[in-house]
Amino acid sequence: MRQPRADEYARFAAARAGHLYRSACLLTAGDTHLAEDLVQEALGRIYVRWGRISRVDNPAAYAQTVLTRVFLAHQRRRSSTERATDTIPDRAAADGGHGDLPLRLTLLQALARLPTKDRAVVVLRYWEDRSVEETADVMNASSAAVRTRCTRALGRLRELLGEELGEYATP
Repeated sequence: MRQPRADEYARFAAARAGHLYRSACLLTAGDTHLAEDLVQEALGRIYVRWGRISRVDNPAAYAQTVLTRVFLAHQRRRSSTERATDTIPDRAAADGGHGDLPLRLTLLQALARLPTKDRAVVVLRYWEDRSVEETADVMNASSAAVRTRCTRALGRLRELLGEELGEYATP
């Protein structure tokens, strides 16, 4: 890669890495190590095609699409003997003093209990604020399938968070 293009990629990667990491953490339901791996793989794939990607209308959206597809591919090839844990280790001020840590942990635990594709739909639609059509494109699915998954995932989250979420609501 020529130096100006490499510098452009380095600036892009530095600017987007934090956002991609946060999205990956949500996709992996808090597995920070896997999130780091997914971001690295996505950025590696983007680097290889940067000459073409840098010319698209929205490279950031393209990067998010790559990250989501890397996550879904990882979930498909994951060994059936691996099991994600439903507990997150205690970490003092893991959020740097920002936000409500117990609420965040509760939400991550609930996300972890969703099926992989349902979790991806929730992250894309509500974290990334993508439309149904954009989400369908990223997931290689129909708009109807995305709407169905979204409805099912939100219903499951309501079941999981119903009573627990009430304790975090501000009066």
